[in-house]
Amino acid sequence: MSQNMEKIQAEQKTMKSQDSELSQNLKGLREDLSNLHSQGFNERHTALRALGRLQEEVAKLWIELRTSNGECVRLHPRVRWYTRVTAQSIRAPGKKANGETLLGSGVGLLSARTPGVTPGEKLPPTLPIVPTTVPTTVPATVPAAGPATVPTTVPATVPAAGPATGPTTLPTTAAPLSLSSTPGSTCNTCPEQWVSFQKKCYYFGEGPKKWIEARFACSKLQGRLVSIHSQEEQDFLTKRANKKGSWIGLRDLNIEGEFVWMDENPLDYSNWQPGEPNNEGEGEDCVMMQGSGRWNDAFCLSRLDGWVCDRLATC
Repeated sequence: MSQNMEKIQAEQKTMKSQDSELSQNLKGLREDLSNLHSQGFNERHTALRALGRLQEEVAKLWIELRTSNGECVRLHPRVRWYTRVTAQSIRAPGKKANGETLLGSGVGLLSARTPGVTPGEKLPPTLPIVPTTVPTTVPATVPAAGPATVPTTVPATVPAAGPATGPTTLPTTAAPLSLSSTPGSTCNTCPEQWVSFQKKCYYFGEGPKKWIEARFACSKLQGRLVSIHSQEEQDFLTKRANKKGSWIGLRDLNIEGEFVWMDENPLDYSNWQPGEPNNEGEGEDCVMMQGSGRWNDAFCLSRLDGWVCDRLATC
């Protein structure tokens, strides 16, 4: 009887030892699985951040290239191709304008040709006609009709006759005309569908877009994602922006935690939601404005229903 008890106790000890070993192995497997999951999660978010930075750099290069070439790039509404219109590609009305056609996904460009203007060819009526030669004489008589801005009173004495000839050369450039009504007048003219506020124009875009898509949309409208620098500007935007959330022009794609505006000005004003920015889950490198007006860092590849552009108003 005692021998059987000893055998049972020995077997129990062996089983406990095996259980302990199995428990340790199971714990090790769980740790390995957790490490693999964490590693995969980190690698995925690292890849997403790298992709966001790459898209940012490509966008910068594309815009700089377009600006340096002095081009106006227009996106065809149905087909994904671009037409670059230059001064040499303008032709007479009724003739097909053979501008340079660029094929691509929005960034890539393929070479094409740009024709010149045929000598002596008439330009569209919307463009001024500049004479190629300068007359060497000035008419001796003054036309009866003058511009509407000529005062109604004239001097009591008028010279009997002007000189028969004038200088043989004239300046090649003329002084620009000022469109402002009075010196120091406020410039608040904005394009159609843009809203004016404190010398800036704002466009409130609608439709789901990623941050980079919203940036391209603003660039296409000759603007950029909005930069906010005061509480007054924030209050104005809060009243009009999409209540489901809108992309704004703030991001920290280059250096984590170093947020930069699209207009390259410093972060002199902020309106973060309490606890933000938190870079939750890593990869939250683009900033959205919530319906309340508070800011939150979010994943750049997320789609928001709203996005806000700005540009300077004109006089």
